[in-house]
Amino acid sequence: MKKLLFSSFVFLISFNLTAQDLRLADQYYNSGEYEKAASIYKHLYEAQPNSYYYYGKYIESLLSLDKYAEAEASIREQISKRPSNMELYVSLGNLYERQYMPEKADESYRQAIDNIPPNISVISNLGHAFLRLAKYDMAIEAFQKGSTLIGNEQIFSYSLADLYKRKGDKVNMIKYYIIYAAQNPNQIERHKTQFQRSLTTEEDLEEMRKQLYERIQAEENDEVYLELLEWVFIEKGDYYSAFRQARSLDRKYNEGGLRVKDIGDIAYQSGDYETAIKAFEYISQGKSLNNSLYVDSKRSLLKAKRSKVTRNYNYTQADLDTLQLEYESFIDEFGVNGLTQNLVKEYADFLALYKNDLNSAIKILNQLISLESINNYVKADSKISLADYYLMIGEIWEATLLYSQVEKDFTEEYMGEVARFKNAQLFYFAGNFEWAQEQFNILKSATSRLISNDAIDLSVFIMDNMGLDTTDIPLKMFAEAELLTVQNKYDESFLKLDSINLLYPDHSLVDDILYQKANLYVRLKEYSKAEELYTKVFTDYPEDIRADNSMFLLAEIYENQLERREDAKLLYEKLFIDFSSSTFAVEARKRYRILRGDNLQ
Repeated sequence: MKKLLFSSFVFLISFNLTAQDLRLADQYYNSGEYEKAASIYKHLYEAQPNSYYYYGKYIESLLSLDKYAEAEASIREQISKRPSNMELYVSLGNLYERQYMPEKADESYRQAIDNIPPNISVISNLGHAFLRLAKYDMAIEAFQKGSTLIGNEQIFSYSLADLYKRKGDKVNMIKYYIIYAAQNPNQIERHKTQFQRSLTTEEDLEEMRKQLYERIQAEENDEVYLELLEWVFIEKGDYYSAFRQARSLDRKYNEGGLRVKDIGDIAYQSGDYETAIKAFEYISQGKSLNNSLYVDSKRSLLKAKRSKVTRNYNYTQADLDTLQLEYESFIDEFGVNGLTQNLVKEYADFLALYKNDLNSAIKILNQLISLESINNYVKADSKISLADYYLMIGEIWEATLLYSQVEKDFTEEYMGEVARFKNAQLFYFAGNFEWAQEQFNILKSATSRLISNDAIDLSVFIMDNMGLDTTDIPLKMFAEAELLTVQNKYDESFLKLDSINLLYPDHSLVDDILYQKANLYVRLKEYSKAEELYTKVFTDYPEDIRADNSMFLLAEIYENQLERREDAKLLYEKLFIDFSSSTFAVEARKRYRILRGDNLQ
C-alpha cells in the first residue's frame, strides 16, 4: 500500500513538473525566445517520445531560428526510427517550403500521402498535420485515401466536412456533414445546429434538399435523412412540405403527433395558418380528451382558424359564425373544465372582440372563474379580460374590483402589473388624473418593458396636457373619447374629439386628436382616412410623442391591410433611422429586414 501511494505521489509530481515546463516553453515560444523554447520542447519530447506535439513545437522553434540543417537532421533521424509516422514527412516538407524549395517540399508531402497505412490514428494525425499548415487539399486527399484503405466512407466525414467548409466548397461540405449525421443519429439536434451555422443562403438549403432526396431514394428507411429534410423545409420557410414530411415520419414511427404539433406551432408563428390548420387537424383526428396533446392541438386549431379568419380584418360575418360553431361544438362535447380552460378563455375573447357579444363573453368568463380546478394564472387572465368587458359595457365598479383582485394576488408578478396598469388607465378614463399618474409613475419600473413604456407615455401625456389653460377639461374630454372608443361607440367618440377642437382650437392635444381619429378609422377599416391622419401626425408634429406611433401603425397597415410592402419598408426604415430612440425602433428594423428579404435566424 505504501509503495502504491509513493508511486502515485511521484506520478503527480512528474505530471505537475511537465505541465509547468510546457507552460514555460509555450511562454518562451509566444514571446519569440525560440532558443529557450526549443531546449524545453526537446527535453519534453525526449521524456515522452510518443507526443508529436512536443516534437512539432521543437522543430517549429528551430525553424524560427533558421536552424534548417539542425531541424532536417533531427527530422530524418526520427523518420529512420519511426518510418510509419507520416507527420514527420509533413514536417520535412514544411522545412523545405520554408527554404523556398517547393519541389522537394511537394515530394515530401507526396511521400506522406502515398505511404498512408490503413491505420485510423496515423491517418487522422496526418490529415490534421496538413490542416495545421492550411494545406486543405492535401488533408482532404489524406482523409479520403484513408477512408478507402479502411473501407469506411463515414469514418473521417466530420473532418472532411470541416475542410470543405474552410475551402468554401458547400456541395462537398454538405455531403460529408450529411454522412456524419447519419453516422451519429442520436445527435440530430446538434447536427441541425451545425447546418444552421454553415448554410447561409437559399442556394445552400436547396443543395442540401437535393442531396437528401438522392440519399432517401437510395436508403428510404434512414430516419436521419428524413428528419434533416424536414428541417430543411422549415429553414426554407416551406412549412407545408415540412408538415408532409413530419406527418410521414409520425405515421412511420407511430410518434403520437408531437412532431407534427411542433410544425403546426412553427407555421402558426410564421403566419402560415393554412399549414398550421392542416397540422392541428391531423393531430385532432381520432384522439380523445384523455390525450393532452389532442386538447392542446384542438385549441391551437381553433386559434389558427381564428387568426386566418381575422387576419387583415377581411372577414365576413359568415366566417365568424362558422368559427363560433366550431368553438361551441368543442365546448359542448368536452365541457368547461381544467383541461379546456385555455380554449374556453379564448372563445370568450372571440365573442367579445369579434362577435361583439359582450354579455355572452361575460357569462362564460364568470363560469370559468368559478371553477376550483382552474389554473391561477388562467383565472387571473380571465379576470382581467372580464374586467375589460365590464368596462366596455360601462360597469366601471365591477371592472376596477376585478383589476384590484388580480393586482393584490400577483403583486410582484407580470399579471399584477397588467392589472395595475389597466386599473390606472380606468381612473384616467374617469378623469382622476392625479391618482392615475401616481400609478403610472410606479409602473415606470415594471418588469415588462411594454407596460413600462406605456406607463411612461401616459404619465408624460397627462403631465403635458393637464391644466395648460388653468383647466383639465380638454384632457377629460379626450379621455372620455378614448373610453368611448374602447366601448365601440365610435360615432360618439368622433363627436367628443371634434368638440375639443371646436372649444379649444389651440390646445396642444391637436396631434393626439388626429392620432385617435386615425385609430378609429382603422377600427372602421377606412384605411385611406387613417393613412391621411397618421401621415399628418408624423409630418406636422415630428417632435411629439405620437409621431413614432403613427409611423409604425401606418407601416403595419401598408404591410398587412393594403399590401403596399415597399411603402411599409420605407416607413420602417425611416422609423428606426429618424426615431432611433423609439420603443418601436427595434421591431421596425426587424420588419424592414424581413421585407427586404433578409434571412433572419
